Amino acid sequence: MKSLQALMDSKPDFVDYLYNDTISQYHKSRTGLFATLIAPEYTNWKDEQRAWRESAVLFDQSHHMPVLTVKGPDARKLLEYLSPCSFANLSTNRGKQYIAYTERGHHVGDCVLHYYGERDGFELISGMPVLNWIRFHGETGGYDVEIGFEPTTPYTKDGKRQKYRFEIEGPNARAILDEVCEGGFPEIKFFHTDYVTIAGCRVHVLRHGMAGHAGAEISGPYADMDRVRDAIMAAGEKYGILRSGTRTYYSTPLENAWIPYPLPGIYTGEENRAYREWLPADSWEANMQLGGSLYSKNIEDYYWTPSALGYEKLVKFDHDFIGRDAIEAGLKGPRRVKRVLEWNREDVMRVLRSQFEDGPLYKSIEMPTAYWGWPQADEILSGGGARVGMSQYCGYNINERSLLSLCGIDEEHATPGTEVLLTWGEVGGGSRKPHVERHEQTQIRARVCEAPYSKVAREKLRAVI
Repeated sequence: MKSLQALMDSKPDFVDYLYNDTISQYHKSRTGLFATLIAPEYTNWKDEQRAWRESAVLFDQSHHMPVLTVKGPDARKLLEYLSPCSFANLSTNRGKQYIAYTERGHHVGDCVLHYYGERDGFELISGMPVLNWIRFHGETGGYDVEIGFEPTTPYTKDGKRQKYRFEIEGPNARAILDEVCEGGFPEIKFFHTDYVTIAGCRVHVLRHGMAGHAGAEISGPYADMDRVRDAIMAAGEKYGILRSGTRTYYSTPLENAWIPYPLPGIYTGEENRAYREWLPADSWEANMQLGGSLYSKNIEDYYWTPSALGYEKLVKFDHDFIGRDAIEAGLKGPRRVKRVLEWNREDVMRVLRSQFEDGPLYKSIEMPTAYWGWPQADEILSGGGARVGMSQYCGYNINERSLLSLCGIDEEHATPGTEVLLTWGEVGGGSRKPHVERHEQTQIRARVCEAPYSKVAREKLRAVI
């Protein structure tokens, strides 16, 4: 079996295959080698979650994100054509959230983009589906580009990276950066970049925010990693800084409302056949791991649009790009929008009680993150029982004392305060995925809320839009 297309052709029901028989590369790497590189918890996930709201926290992003570099005479032309993002404001001192779509306007993926000038070109960080999409078009589209690819650490030959990456967050982040950066921390606008010196090392800084506060993502040569991290932790000790383990890190989307790794919309359409034939049968896309209560024979029911992901503000019609006509039409018509669901506490307690009582046993709710698919899709129903949306990412946030999930929901049901029903658990008592126990489905009431859910995060977001 050589390609994704050949794999799909060999399966009578490809949705059933993704739902029952795959274990995602993300799941394999996260539960395997990552545990030897970054601890699941350095203190405990509850205190680490509190730290990003009350003091400061240091996230280690050095190992789980693939990186693509693109340079050459046609680098900008390629990247601009593949994305609805505008390149009119491209500069070496600002980052960009980069998104890409198919001809039919279905989301492929997103990542962070840095531009280092004509000689060094572009660096695109995280998001395997969008990185693969770029590689395919760069290799097959007749572009004069040079492309480099670095996989996540578990898939590298020597277990090392070109760069380390850290994120420092929390109300005390600025004070720590001011102290640890030689000459103080410069004034940098949101999603702009600069260079600072920490412990004698040159460090690239992106003003960023993941957990409700406008923190900073910093990176530099991998050889400098320990020296820079140790300097930050020493400077942050009096400010209450904690290191974040992976359990805490993967719960951050619940507060900042970024929906990670939606199913890429590349499995349908004859126009995407060449891409599916280019993707290998062991690719990330061939091992997506569907889970949750939404089970549809139509794989397009799992696809996403810009508005459902909250990306309509990133779409600019100042250039030609793949999917332009479909996206323009979709933004005008009935659409889904991004919201956060606050789960009803009584219904959550009923699910938890089922683990200790006779009677129906419902799918366990793990904390701090409660998803078991990658991606996980749970159906959202109106009071009348109609499917009105898809919930993707769920878990517990101690700062809000709530179980939350992120969703795309039909606009007519998206008014904050609207009550909807979320179906919890998988069809037929659970899939064949080995980490999913036998259980019964149930429904959990949920209240539609603004995205981000955190008032702190919303205020920071509004300040930069």
